[in-house]
Amino acid sequence: MLQAVNNTLLMISMPGGTEWILIILAVLILFGGRKIPEFMRGLGRGIREFNDAKTNVRKEIEDGMNEPKDTAKEKNSSSTVQP
Repeated sequence: MLQAVNNTLLMISMPGGTEWILIILAVLILFGGRKIPEFMRGLGRGIREFNDAKTNVRKEIEDGMNEPKDTAKEKNSSSTVQP
């Protein structure tokens, strides 16, 4: 059983030279030469926005961890409405 799993994992790898050429040709055929720069700009914007969001989340988590415990208790008690 373990041997079959290892063989399956070995078959999945990064594309080689010929595969990259076929992928590039398929992209050229599907999108055409004029659409590729626009597609790449959109891809770059998406990656940049993802990285910005990831950085913001990391910063918020670190700020929350570094926040003094007294301040956190005060925020929780002040946000609770008492009748």
